[in-house]
Amino acid sequence: MVVYFAIGLTKDPKILPSALIDKPVPDFTLPPIEGGSGNGFSATDLRRPGVKIVNVFASWCVPCRIEHKIITKLAKMKVAKVYGLNYKDKPKDALKWLNELGDAYDAIGADIKGRVAIDFGVYGIPETFIIDGTGTIRYKYVGPISQQRLDEEILPLIKKFSQ
Repeated sequence: MVVYFAIGLTKDPKILPSALIDKPVPDFTLPPIEGGSGNGFSATDLRRPGVKIVNVFASWCVPCRIEHKIITKLAKMKVAKVYGLNYKDKPKDALKWLNELGDAYDAIGADIKGRVAIDFGVYGIPETFIIDGTGTIRYKYVGPISQQRLDEEILPLIKKFSQ
C-alpha cells in the first residue's frame, strides 16, 4: 500500500488515465449555442481525417478564461481543428464570454445538461482531449493548458498523431 501511495505522489494529477484513451469517441450530436452563429458538432466530425482538439469550457469557469488565450493561439496555428464543448452553460452567458474573449473554435457544441461531457469522462473543467484522424481519443488533460504544456506536450502529440 505504501508503494502505491509513493508512486501516486510522483504522478501529475492533471494527466489522468481515462478509460476512453485509445477508444473511439462516444456517439453524440451537440447543437450550436442557442442564439449564436455557426454549427454544433458530432462524433461524425471527430471521426473525419486529421487531428482534432476538443476543449471543454464554460463562461462560469475562471480557469477556462485564463486558458482561452492558449486555446486561441493553438487555433490560429491551424495544426488541428479545435472544437469547443460548452459545458452546462446558459446560452446568453456563453455568447457574452465568446464575444468578450473571442471565438477560437472551428465549431462549438452546447452540452447544456452535461450528458456528452459525462460520456467523455469529464469531471472538472477545463478539460482538453486530442482525437486522432480515426476518431480515437489519444490524450486527456484536466485543467488549464499553459504555454509550456502546449509547447512541450500538446504540439508534439498533435504532430505525432498527424503522421
